[in-house]
Formats: sequence, structure tokens, C-alpha cells
Amino acid sequence: MSESQVLERLWGIIESRKSEMPEGSYTASLFSRGMEEIAKKVGEEGVEVAVAALAQSDDRVVYEAADLMYHLMVLLSARGLDWKAVEAELARRFPSSA
Repeated sequence: MSESQVLERLWGIIESRKSEMPEGSYTASLFSRGMEEIAKKVGEEGVEVAVAALAQSDDRVVYEAADLMYHLMVLLSARGLDWKAVEAELARRFPSSA
């Protein structure tokens, strides 16, 4: 599975958890706690990435970055935004000759 397929699969899982809200799902519990709590988690994870970058191993940085990506995707979903919008924005930032 390629990296982009991993993100697409994760996005699908997040969206299904939002619509189905299965009991025992961490993702569903985030949605049930609301935007304020989701936003706090994104902030916490961002800080953990920064701390890991300054004082921890590369493996820890990668681990924390994955947590940040996941929580950011939950936030986007909670806002009704699509991950593809972020990809489109990133693509827009590339020079057309690249």
C-alpha cells in the first residue's frame, strides 16, 4: 500500500466512524466530544511533535507526526472538510513548472 493509499484509507475509516459512531471507537469518541476537544488534541499533538523534534529520536518524531496527522484529519472531518481539499491546497502551492 502506498503512502497516499494509507491516507485515503485512514480518511475512509474516519468518515465511517463519524457516520456510524461505533461504541468503543476512539475516533467516534472524539467526534462525540466535539470540536473544542478535537482542536485541543490537534494542539497537544502539534506540541508533542515539536518536543520530539527537539529532544527525542527520529522514530519518536515519526510516531508523534502520525498522531498529529490522524487528529488533524479528524478535525477536518468534524468541520465537514475533505482531506482532498488539503491535498489540492498543497498542489496549488507548487510552481506550475515543477
